[in-house]
Amino acid sequence: MDLSWIWKAIIIVLGGTALLRIAGRKSISQMTLAQTVIMIGIGSLLIQPLAGKSIWTTLGVGTVLVITLFFMEMAQVKSDTIEKLITGKSKVIIENGQINEKNLRKLRFTVDQMEMNLRQQNVTRISDIEYATLEPNGQVGYTLKQEAQPVTYKQFQALQQDIQQIKDLLLLPTIPQQQSQSGNSQNLFTEVDRNAHNEDVPPKHLQ
Repeated sequence: MDLSWIWKAIIIVLGGTALLRIAGRKSISQMTLAQTVIMIGIGSLLIQPLAGKSIWTTLGVGTVLVITLFFMEMAQVKSDTIEKLITGKSKVIIENGQINEKNLRKLRFTVDQMEMNLRQQNVTRISDIEYATLEPNGQVGYTLKQEAQPVTYKQFQALQQDIQQIKDLLLLPTIPQQQSQSGNSQNLFTEVDRNAHNEDVPPKHLQ
C-alpha cells in the first residue's frame, strides 16, 4: 500500500501555508483581482500532487505565482497608472444622501446589493450618508453626515466640560451674594465700620 500521500499532504499544508504567508495577510474579502486569481491558482495547484503530479513542480509553480504577484504589487506602488489598470479605483455610489445611479450601472452594482452592504455596517438611512464608495475589493466605504455621526467618547467629555462651565457661570453671580449676606449677618466687626447693626441681627428691640 502506497502511503506517500501522507507526507505529500503534510508538505502541501506546510508549503501552501508558507506561500500564502508570503503572498500577504489580506482576507478573501479584501483581496484585489490579481490576488484572487493567484490564490485560486495556488489552491488548484496544491491538490495536484495527490492526483499523481510532482509535488516539487507544484510548489515551484506556486512560488512563481507568488513572485509574479509580488512584482505586480510593487509595480502598483511605483505607478498610479498600473494600479488603476490592475486594481482599479474607488467609485462614488452615494453623494450627499443621493444615489449615483450612473456609477452603479457602470459597476453593475444593484441598489439591493448596496443596501445589504450598508445594513451590515449598521447604516439605517441612505440620506444620512455624505459619501459612499465601492472599493476595488468589493467593500462599501462611507462617511456619515455630521448630524448623523455618533458621539465619540472625546466629544462626550468635551460636552460634559462645557455643561459644567455653563453651570459654574450661572452660579457665579449668586454665590458671592449669598456669601456676602451670610458674612454681614455674622461679622460683628462690620457693624463698627457701618456704625449700625446688621439687619435683623440682633432683633430690632435689642438693637
